[in-house]
Amino acid sequence: MQTRAHLRELARKLVEEGVPGVIVRVDDGHGRPIEISEQAAWTKKDHRLRADDEVREASNTKTVMATLVLQLVAEHRLALTDPVDRWLPGQVRNGGAITLRMLLNHTSGLFDYTDDPALAPALTGQDSHVWTSTEILSLVSRHPALFEPGTEWSYSNTNYIAIGAVLERATGKSLAALVRERIAGPLGLRHTFYATGSAWHGRHAHGYEPDGAHMPPDVPEEFRNYAGPQHDSHVDVTGDYVTADGADAAIVSTAGDWSRFYGALMSGRLLPAAQLAQMRTTVPEDGPGDPDGLGYGLGIETAKTSCGTVWDHVGVVPGYATYNVTDSTGRRTAAFFFATSTLLTRRAHQTGAALMDAVNCAMFDWPARFRGGAASGS
Repeated sequence: MQTRAHLRELARKLVEEGVPGVIVRVDDGHGRPIEISEQAAWTKKDHRLRADDEVREASNTKTVMATLVLQLVAEHRLALTDPVDRWLPGQVRNGGAITLRMLLNHTSGLFDYTDDPALAPALTGQDSHVWTSTEILSLVSRHPALFEPGTEWSYSNTNYIAIGAVLERATGKSLAALVRERIAGPLGLRHTFYATGSAWHGRHAHGYEPDGAHMPPDVPEEFRNYAGPQHDSHVDVTGDYVTADGADAAIVSTAGDWSRFYGALMSGRLLPAAQLAQMRTTVPEDGPGDPDGLGYGLGIETAKTSCGTVWDHVGVVPGYATYNVTDSTGRRTAAFFFATSTLLTRRAHQTGAALMDAVNCAMFDWPARFRGGAASGS
């Protein structure tokens, strides 16, 4: 009960500090999961938030895409050493030198398409044109490489746009069908799907961004205004479909569904041992000597927390910020969701970090407590 109360206190603090809604779910593998939802009073006219609501998983999508690739590797239909040009000839800069592994672990050196101003209208819900992978890769090809393939690490959403195109080329199926047939269907994930439009499949959390007048001053001009109904100093972006999102960010799911996915992934139900080991072979994100031990594998990250080593991913799209985490066995899982991608104050950032730490510790069944305003395990 102490852990639940602590997590709820942090969720409520975040709402007080301007986050429209918060979901927390923790399963320590020893009984019924803790599920918490808190929301600002002004959002209740739109919906009543529940811990089992569908949310946009954003970049957590990358873990699913990597799983699909590794399934095909196990079936000898793809190889991690395949150059991108084998599947997408001429579509990717340095495609002869970039392998599928480099795409999956972000060592390709490809420019991140979300940093191109041409995509801002699509990323803020104001552009109805649906960007294809071919169009995005063509746009990226105009940008110089960040570094020689395989020599450094830099997170780039472009990598997974290319991975999605490879998956469709190799299988002849859409990404929506692959997710349904190979992941959601076999695992019974009734609220997990690859979104190809703005429609939801069930109860879903509303997502919000501050309106232009209340956006923090450091936000670039092109990302200060979002499409959607406005009220209470916010824009409701729930109905927006980010028309550039694809294999990097398009999946919708729930905290409970994602827990089941992580459990199946880490226990070996989705991948043979050899491919799971490849997924968990990491490259350092911040160089040697990083105290957090951040490493990126194939579509998943590892980190040293105050209570143990975790496997995780973070996802952020307009209105939706998600964090999903598991231990190495998949028996312990946790998640939190914020109903916005914009934290308005420094205090909200600090409380968000405290919640992440508390969620990690609760997953390992460590008592969480405050130390100087942040949660920690003892």
